[in-house]
Amino acid sequence: MRTHALKTPDMAPDTENTPIVDFWIEVMAPKFLKYRHILVGGLRRHSAAIIPGLPICKGDRVLDVGCGFGDTAIALAGRTGDRGHVHGIDCVPAFVAQSWHAAEQMLIGNVSFACRDAEKLLPRAEFDYVFARFGTMFFSNPVAGLRNMRQALKRGGRMTHIVWRDRDANPWLSAAREVLLTHLPQPDANAPSCGPGPFSMADEAATRAIMEAAGFRNIRFERLDAQVLVGRTVDEAIAFQLALGPAGEIFRVAGAEALAKKTAIETDLQRLFSAVSKDDSGLWMDSSSWVIHADAAE
Repeated sequence: MRTHALKTPDMAPDTENTPIVDFWIEVMAPKFLKYRHILVGGLRRHSAAIIPGLPICKGDRVLDVGCGFGDTAIALAGRTGDRGHVHGIDCVPAFVAQSWHAAEQMLIGNVSFACRDAEKLLPRAEFDYVFARFGTMFFSNPVAGLRNMRQALKRGGRMTHIVWRDRDANPWLSAAREVLLTHLPQPDANAPSCGPGPFSMADEAATRAIMEAAGFRNIRFERLDAQVLVGRTVDEAIAFQLALGPAGEIFRVAGAEALAKKTAIETDLQRLFSAVSKDDSGLWMDSSSWVIHADAAE
């Protein structure tokens, strides 16, 4: 692939941050950075299985919404060829910086990144394809966010986003949550958070209605099952769950009560993770997502 010098990172948010974006930047980002190897190494299976088959052509312009650490944008850039371009956006400046660094290290010249909130504003009619992996579930106003994604597409454009299916199909998140709930209360609905949460788009009928309201048509749901990495060791898997995901939210919101019960919680989590699948790279648990394809309405 022909490469060229990458542009200076666009790190300035376009408008004032919402409370959810501030929460991502201040609370979630440090934890995501600490466990980057788990998140990228595990979640990649859900995108790697589908990106090679997406109807992306050489020369296409692609928008990657919630690009995280840039691995999906870089993979998509391989599909567009050097005549095309992939633009990744994320609301967290630290993630955008990591994305630029990854692209520079790999000498990928047909990709760029910017710090942007997809729920507020996206370019109009600029892209042939829009993609998102595990980002749209956190939209506080999913119709507005998805409408912006649809309006970013050119006439005839397409989109794909990946979201988690229901809790029962995702023991990698739900099993630890159930353990925490035997020790601590369910967080109050008004507690500060990173958004609606990982299962907000698990219901097919409800998500279809949201997408139709946002202007998409020909909506197709495809189930994808894959194991995800939850830690290199049992101790790391426990620490990961107490930092992120539904179990992490329960632990964080409980505050002093959680710290007082931490030893008992860790004992129960030790029992849980000692029984999961292991290989040389770490511990793996079952997960399941919806891969949702749609077209922009004419």
